[in-house]
Amino acid sequence: METTATAPLKHAHWPQSFTALVALVSVVGTLTAGYQMTLTPVTLVVEGHVQRLHTHQDTVAALLMDTGLTLEPEDIVTPALDTPLEPGLTVGVQCARPVYISADGHNTTIRTHATSAEVVLEEARVSLGPHDEVEIEGELLAANPEPAHLTVRRAIPFTLHEDGRATTLYTTAPTIGEALRQAGLTLYLADNIQPGMGERMSAGRHVYVDRSIPVAVQVDGRTLRTRTHRDRVGEVLADLGIVLTGQDYATPTLDAPLEEDTTIRVVRVSERFLSEQEPIPFESVWQADPDLEIDHQRLLQEGARGIFERRIRIRYEDGHETARAVEDEYVAVPPTTKIMGYGTKIVVRTLDTPSGPVEYWRVIRMLATSYSASTAGTPKTSHWYGHTATGMKMQHGIVAVDPREVNLRSKVYVPGYGIGIAGDTGGAIKGRRIDLGYDDDNLVLWYRWVDIYLLTPVPDRINYRLGP
Repeated sequence: METTATAPLKHAHWPQSFTALVALVSVVGTLTAGYQMTLTPVTLVVEGHVQRLHTHQDTVAALLMDTGLTLEPEDIVTPALDTPLEPGLTVGVQCARPVYISADGHNTTIRTHATSAEVVLEEARVSLGPHDEVEIEGELLAANPEPAHLTVRRAIPFTLHEDGRATTLYTTAPTIGEALRQAGLTLYLADNIQPGMGERMSAGRHVYVDRSIPVAVQVDGRTLRTRTHRDRVGEVLADLGIVLTGQDYATPTLDAPLEEDTTIRVVRVSERFLSEQEPIPFESVWQADPDLEIDHQRLLQEGARGIFERRIRIRYEDGHETARAVEDEYVAVPPTTKIMGYGTKIVVRTLDTPSGPVEYWRVIRMLATSYSASTAGTPKTSHWYGHTATGMKMQHGIVAVDPREVNLRSKVYVPGYGIGIAGDTGGAIKGRRIDLGYDDDNLVLWYRWVDIYLLTPVPDRINYRLGP
């Protein structure tokens, strides 16, 4: 018996050989159309590749042998190899894939249709423990032409000592560090691991983990987070290179014991001194000046304000003012007293008047008013009516003055009035005021500023500084 296929196909290159076979069959079929009428049409499916063939072979085995397909014992052919060929029959071939297995120091190759590592290892009679691991290189897929490689890593027991407890764990890791990572332990640089992380792991090994505790340090505007085995606050700060100087302090205190998640605050303390100045007003005094004529004044010494200084200590914690206190107070610059000189020199001069010359020793500018006995405000029924404060009879030539400005019973000359005697006072006559006396029948009303001349003799009591 014969088929249209003439060249044998290798199992490893089946899709390409199978395509060439089909092409050749098609050519032969075209040349020998009559011959083809005697061929049996079948469909061949190899690993999902479908080809339609015409053959004179009578069984599935003969068909596959005619195509050159080499079968392995693990390959699956449907229907069975001894099945007779009939028109329209579909023949399927599923090729087993090679898988390399490394386990327990041995290397094995099997051919399989399995797509999971567990089934592959079961077929290879390799058992797995509950903590063993399987490393797969490649893919266990039906469509993958490349062989996969399975490596079985056997777990070994070790004892973990942490926080006073001992726990038995299993690992496939080669080193202690990898074993702890596989166990899900979060480790920090400050944690103490014995033996070291790079040491080889071996069955029955004891691993000790001495945990550090987390600590936060707030200093200089930032927060440092670290872990430590130290017992005291001061030891942590020393490890971090944080130095307290001057009045700096820490909370908790340096000798305070550490607890987990302790927050240490370092407070930077600084002080500065502030100088405040306040002006000290100067005093003004009057001083008699015998070289200066009366009713004249001059500056003998200019006054100057002094300076009162206050020194204040200000305390800052982390840049914020927390306290201030007066450290010292003193007069930095004393004030200078202003001295004004007033004249005490008496100069007697002569004034020509309509009544003849008079001698005067002082001239005072005064507001002059006038009055008489009836306008003085004293009732006529009073025994004081018509008399002055000095007991003199009220008449022309009597003037009322402020005794602090003009001595009573002294003589004055008033232009437009004449000579008068300071013989009266008055409630409204204060300072530079003068009230000119008249008889009731010759009262002349005054209200104007005039120069009043104080006549000689010069009195023994003199007010050198008159009021305004």
